[in-house]
Amino acid sequence: MIRSRGPWAASKTIAALGLAALLAACGSTPKVDDNRTAEALYAEARDDLASGNYERAIATLERVEGRAAGTLLAQQAQLELAYARWKSGEREQALAGLDRFIRLHPSSPAIDYAMYLRGLVNFVDNLGFFGNLSGQELSERDQQASREAYQSFKQLVDMYPQSKYADDARVRMDYIVNALAEYEVHVARYYYRRGAYVAAANRAQYALQEYRQAPAAEEALYLLARSYDRLGLATLRDDVERVLKLNFPDSRFLRGGELVERERPWWRLW
Repeated sequence: MIRSRGPWAASKTIAALGLAALLAACGSTPKVDDNRTAEALYAEARDDLASGNYERAIATLERVEGRAAGTLLAQQAQLELAYARWKSGEREQALAGLDRFIRLHPSSPAIDYAMYLRGLVNFVDNLGFFGNLSGQELSERDQQASREAYQSFKQLVDMYPQSKYADDARVRMDYIVNALAEYEVHVARYYYRRGAYVAAANRAQYALQEYRQAPAAEEALYLLARSYDRLGLATLRDDVERVLKLNFPDSRFLRGGELVERERPWWRLW
């Protein structure tokens, strides 16, 4: 026998069905900004970039890129997307996006900016708190990213010397060259202090061959002369010492016209 559940039970069932229908309708309702134009979405993304809300900007720019496909706006969105990913710490994704842009849009009016931005992404000059605390310098870190940055800036300068980004790229290229030279000297210094004089001489010689105009050439000559001295190669030592005196007569590595043993800071453990 089926018992009637009464009007209250029936009304509760109807309410439940109504609520389910309402939820289903809400789930299928498009978002408010789904019908917005690509230009409106791009303007919103620009506001997010300006305020530092990179995660939201990324999501919006991805929609702009898809909605404006095949247009200059889509290309601009791709560049803004790479910038936002870089600023949010997604370096590899930013580089991948820029490489793709440069490959697909070689005649784009913004190709110089793409090359410049690729250089900036690789241009690492912020050591962070622990780097500063330990006295570590940029030249003491792995330099692969710096080399890649240099190549990007060089490509920009060679292909678009009149670009508004070219002057800044040249300044950064000089900085990178000096940092790369300092890195080689840092390695040479490391080997020398551990008694690996052949390795120290090789790295110092490499620094002089590749970066002879860099300020680090002074110490490279000094380390090369000292390494030759420790190896008992007096003739080579004297030749390098003459070059050091000729090019750096007031060198801090000379005292009374003779080579001195460099004193290392008390806080260094090596």
